[in-house]
Amino acid sequence: MIIVLKPEASDSQVKHIIDKVTALGLTPHVSQGSERTIIGVIGPEDTLRITPLEAFPGVEKVIPVLSPFRLVSREFKKENSLIDLGKGVSIGGEELVVMAGPCSIENIDRLFEIGKAVKKAGANVLRGGAFKPRTSPYSFQGLGKSGLEMLKKAGDELGMVTVSEVMDGRDVDMVASFVDILQIGCRNMQNFNLLKEVGATKKPVLLKRGMASSVKDMLMSAEYILSGGNFSVILCERGIRTFEDSTRNTLDISAIPVTKELSHLPIIVDPSHAAGKWGLVPDLSKAGVAAGCDGLIIEVHNRPEEAVSDGEQSLIPEKFSKLMSELKAVAASVGRKIK
Repeated sequence: MIIVLKPEASDSQVKHIIDKVTALGLTPHVSQGSERTIIGVIGPEDTLRITPLEAFPGVEKVIPVLSPFRLVSREFKKENSLIDLGKGVSIGGEELVVMAGPCSIENIDRLFEIGKAVKKAGANVLRGGAFKPRTSPYSFQGLGKSGLEMLKKAGDELGMVTVSEVMDGRDVDMVASFVDILQIGCRNMQNFNLLKEVGATKKPVLLKRGMASSVKDMLMSAEYILSGGNFSVILCERGIRTFEDSTRNTLDISAIPVTKELSHLPIIVDPSHAAGKWGLVPDLSKAGVAAGCDGLIIEVHNRPEEAVSDGEQSLIPEKFSKLMSELKAVAASVGRKIK
């Protein structure tokens, strides 16, 4: 950590800072320039992070040398993490993982029909919401446990990995007993008690970026999960809120290479929630693959006009199949492949 002092910092103020750093068991190195003094501190930065050094007289700013997230960082692990999702599917390698299915599970027949269609098109993972965090309390909230039972039945019979959202720490064990991947939605990205609960499981976790969160905020949330012992975390860029109102959210394509530079964890893209319009989903999907994402999560519905949620951003199976064919060429151009 580097402590930059104000130009007018006095000798007594410098000595006070050095004494404090030394008392913490750290080693200060003072560099006095013509205009100002800089103190470099060697030792565990975590000790200094809880000390309000910027409140000390004479201090202008404090610059961390190491990132606050450790376990998710490239410093901790230089190679990309390869996460086993079960049923012969892994993410983080050469082959991209495509998760597809309805926003909300509605009934078993419809779920099977959609599941068969997306699997035939090449999807590896069946997605379906059983607990739905909705902006309005009057909107459809999901089928709950019965929806999870349907998802497990469909996943088992179709031989597909399953993913669904968990919203409450009290439900983690129950949801984990039905699905292969636990999803943390954007509204719960900083629900730290929930993150600790999924961190205590051994299930892969899909962590969606909050709608007003930075990439580093997302990585700090992932750190909570890894620090609990669960290293099977998949990050997800699903669009953030900006002043632009022509789409539901603004897909931050730059988040993909930025995250890849900072972390070893795989990252996928959710073009459906970013766009909010099914016609934009194909182009955003291709952009995500071209930018280096490790997979996609796409909403697909066989009768979107009857969908209880997000029908306007759902692809029909024929459109999804066409997109999967087109994505193969994009993936090949960046040294990746799609099933």
